[in-house]
Amino acid sequence: MGTLSINQRAALLSVVMLVVGLLIWEAAIPAQKAAEELTEYEILTGAGAPKAGVPPPSQVIAKAWEQLSDPFYDAGPNDKGIGIQIGYSIYRVLTGYFLAALIAIPFGFLIGMSQVAYKAFNPFIQVLRPISPLAWMPLALFIIGDSEASAIFVIFICSIWPMLINTAFGVAGVREDWVNVARTHELGPIRTAFTVILPAAAPTILTGMRISIGIAWLVIVAAEMLVGGTGIGYYVWNEWNNLDLTSVVFSILMIGVVGMLLDAMFGLLQRRVTYAE
Repeated sequence: MGTLSINQRAALLSVVMLVVGLLIWEAAIPAQKAAEELTEYEILTGAGAPKAGVPPPSQVIAKAWEQLSDPFYDAGPNDKGIGIQIGYSIYRVLTGYFLAALIAIPFGFLIGMSQVAYKAFNPFIQVLRPISPLAWMPLALFIIGDSEASAIFVIFICSIWPMLINTAFGVAGVREDWVNVARTHELGPIRTAFTVILPAAAPTILTGMRISIGIAWLVIVAAEMLVGGTGIGYYVWNEWNNLDLTSVVFSILMIGVVGMLLDAMFGLLQRRVTYAE
């Protein structure tokens, strides 16, 4: 044990906690009586019928094996594999997210470079930013008239604010000395922006992008529950309507795993983009 690194010991401890947690979960779920163990009275009163309840981890693992062994099957509108459902959700998230980045980063750059612009736009940002993304859904459905595009719009609107604010904050925080040195070297505004301000503000901008992708993944699940059709949010709601709690628990875990992977990707990118003074 003493020869293990901190990361190895942490990984080992995580595995132990996972195993203990699963064992406690399994033991906490009361087993249902088999039909042959029931009395005649219990059979007549329907006590032998399967009861809905929180599934034990053994059932969830079996469901995960069943779903992940064929994740892209397509048996009709209401019966698609988990891979297809997650694919639809990721497509909507990335489309709305990158549309937001196309607007938020340049706009945040501009208002970060001008105190007048920042003070002029700040009241609008402060009013619009706290609005729940799902509150925009009815208006989006009415104006856009398409559930798919409305879900992408909701992702767009929830992704834009962290990127916009962090970009403006990062640009405004660039040291004035560096900008003055660029002026001394007679660099134009565009070259100063790309060679001095953007590299210095890049870590803060990426922090905003990482926050946005996390929020976008949270919101898409709720949005797809409303608009229906496809996606992991629709899958969860559909399985709940079917009273298949095992599939609900499995899909919740899949939402967590995909969210973790998205965050890890941006975390890796964030570590690679550093700026040394």
